[in-house]
Amino acid sequence: MGSVASSGASGVSRGRVDKRQAILDAAFAVFARRGYAQACVQEIAKEAGVAKPTVYSHLNDKETLFRSTVEAAADALMAESLAAVEPLRDRAPDGDLRAALTDLSQRLLRICCGERARALRWLAYAQVAQFPDLIETVQERTAHRPRAALADRLARLSLAGRLRRADPEQAAEHFFALLTGPLEFRSRLGTRRVPAAELRDIADAAVDAFLRAYGSD
Repeated sequence: MGSVASSGASGVSRGRVDKRQAILDAAFAVFARRGYAQACVQEIAKEAGVAKPTVYSHLNDKETLFRSTVEAAADALMAESLAAVEPLRDRAPDGDLRAALTDLSQRLLRICCGERARALRWLAYAQVAQFPDLIETVQERTAHRPRAALADRLARLSLAGRLRRADPEQAAEHFFALLTGPLEFRSRLGTRRVPAAELRDIADAAVDAFLRAYGSD
């Protein structure tokens, strides 16, 4: 009897979490399509397949909904970036370091150029006057934490003799700069899609420059 009740409670909780995620996903699509001011909760509810009061029961008001939507999108991008960095732990120490870094570069560039990332940047900067703290939130989750994870991997590679001894945080910062600098130039600050061939060129050039600077003798 107790197990049935417990299972039922768990199902209700799971359903609530799923419904909240559906609302956040729908809200991101609507905010990205219309902007904060023009988006309405009724349209978000319709896209999520729920009633308008259900949106308010999960997220109190439009401002809370927007903040939660941006944070959820930033968390999703952070998870993708961390997953891209993680293989360096296993692949690079004894394998082809250039290949591992090139694969990482290409994955990070695809994430950065994806629709979700571009929409997130646009939303954060477009609403900077009303939500000035959200830019810091987005940068912390989509840039700072992945960079810290990369610094950890680079430190391990340095200890293994695959990279020269250097400040791993600075090395990680340089690695990301080699990717994002050319990307911003070629994408015209995020207003244009960058073709896959150009992304490969950016990745190859970034890895080449990084290994010239940090590769071990």
